[in-house]
Amino acid sequence: MLEVKNLTKIFKDTVAVNNISFKIEPGKIFGLLGPNGAGKTTTIRTVLNIIKPSSGTILFDNKQASKKFFNITGYLPEERGLYKKGKVEDTILYFAQLKGMERKIARLEAMRWLKKMEIERYENKKIEELSKGNQQKVQFISAVIHNPRLLILDEPFSGFDPINQQLIKEVLLSFIVSGKTIILSTHQMDTAEKLCSDILLINNGKEVCSGNLSNIKKQYGSNFVKVEFAGNPSVLISHPSVLLIDIYSNYAEIQLKESALPYEFLRDIASKINVTHFSIVEPTLNKIFIDSIKQSSN
Repeated sequence: MLEVKNLTKIFKDTVAVNNISFKIEPGKIFGLLGPNGAGKTTTIRTVLNIIKPSSGTILFDNKQASKKFFNITGYLPEERGLYKKGKVEDTILYFAQLKGMERKIARLEAMRWLKKMEIERYENKKIEELSKGNQQKVQFISAVIHNPRLLILDEPFSGFDPINQQLIKEVLLSFIVSGKTIILSTHQMDTAEKLCSDILLINNGKEVCSGNLSNIKKQYGSNFVKVEFAGNPSVLISHPSVLLIDIYSNYAEIQLKESALPYEFLRDIASKINVTHFSIVEPTLNKIFIDSIKQSSN
């Protein structure tokens, strides 16, 4: 288990991380979320001891981080840093040996991962000869080849098409089955919503909300409905029961006022517009993200 207690990082007069705490159990994907400049990357780098915290405690299995901890940790940074002139296999083996792997074992694992990522034919190519997506695969392999117990991924889906995004998602889910602990930092809220069981949302270095995602949705899930329709959406926009509304081409996501009853709302709008589908829904993580950040910034 990874536990971060009262983590604070101050750069001169800037508080980049302000008293952040969280726990992550093995076999879980934990979403570290927030807008640009929120303090996510600083939090990650502090956990990894790349930068020192101003205060706070970081524990793994109830012990202070040590060299052993860093050898069982994998890190995929947002800024890609592969040496462009290096060959694919040499690059992966270099990172594997940094984590204490014997070269012979590392090479076998490298070939297994290259095949799994469908880029084994590029093992002797230079990094610069690969597409952006395939370079990203090499960096991902370099982060996981040593079979880390804790995996920290900062925007891991950047540069991938939908097919390769799905490939990475399947790998992450297999890691969860094997009991690994994963921190996922991403701006892709739909992906985080599907993968993460718990989240920490931060803004300006401070916690905005945290905890089990299902419980957070219940807190924010008051009177949300989805209406698919044909016709003029002005009936929905101007309806007195509507608190907030997002209109798309043929449907709307609506938050009703607390006093409104969803099926009374449906009965009323159905007499004025052609409703093809109506459902009561949980708020999306994207909606929670936007509303929470707006509220915390006011």
